[in-house]
Amino acid sequence: MTSFRDLHKPGHPFILANAWDIGSAKVLKSMGAQAIATSSAAHAFTLGRPDGLGVSRDEALAHAQDLTAATGLPVQGDFENGWGDDPDTVAETVKLAGEAGLAGICIEDLKTPSYDAYDRAFAIERIKAAASAARALPNDFVLTARADGIMTDTYDIDEAIARLQGFEAVGADCLYAPMPKSMDDVARICTAVSAPVNVLVAGPIYTAHPMADFAKLGVARISLGSALARATHRILHDAAAQMFAEQEFSLLGHSISGDKLDALIT
Repeated sequence: MTSFRDLHKPGHPFILANAWDIGSAKVLKSMGAQAIATSSAAHAFTLGRPDGLGVSRDEALAHAQDLTAATGLPVQGDFENGWGDDPDTVAETVKLAGEAGLAGICIEDLKTPSYDAYDRAFAIERIKAAASAARALPNDFVLTARADGIMTDTYDIDEAIARLQGFEAVGADCLYAPMPKSMDDVARICTAVSAPVNVLVAGPIYTAHPMADFAKLGVARISLGSALARATHRILHDAAAQMFAEQEFSLLGHSISGDKLDALIT
């Protein structure tokens, strides 16, 4: 099996498929996923909680271990801000993730659950501690550093690039700025750094583009975040609205057959 690290090839992106439970992870594997990621939001939804530290570190670790055991694929944990502000806590989260058998995690630069970003220098210090902990693990571990401020309108593309360059300089293996304002900004990010770049495919700007467009920009990895889970919840919402408001059931006729689903998850 190709290692998780080796999947990251700029200009030849792979899909890091975000699952939310064992069943969805098994379906994604059967459909061709080479690696699985958790989604903090999608996992929280399964527990009836909102995104943004709706899940504890212990719960997130156990969830990621379940997906690893169920699929045998490399699994990356969507681990918020590392469940703590200080660099030592982030380093501890990396250590625990490695010990749990994860292939990697991503760490945000926001003071979760707020949208306030850490000061750039402190954000870089946090990633430096995380990278040091990752290198001390006995197993190969891919650390993804996130600059989330564009997505939350906390800072602009220039600040995001400066942060990503700082993260790369202290040892981040993959770089991720969710939801730049345009594909041109994606190109700027890929040009500004040497490490593999992840792009979140969610929202109309990005879902309108095929994989080839991201490859041309030098992207190495495509992740889905909670988009696939939200699409599933959209079906639930629309079918429930039809049933309870209109007393109609036609949307249920579009469901996958039991036999096909059984084959995908076994």
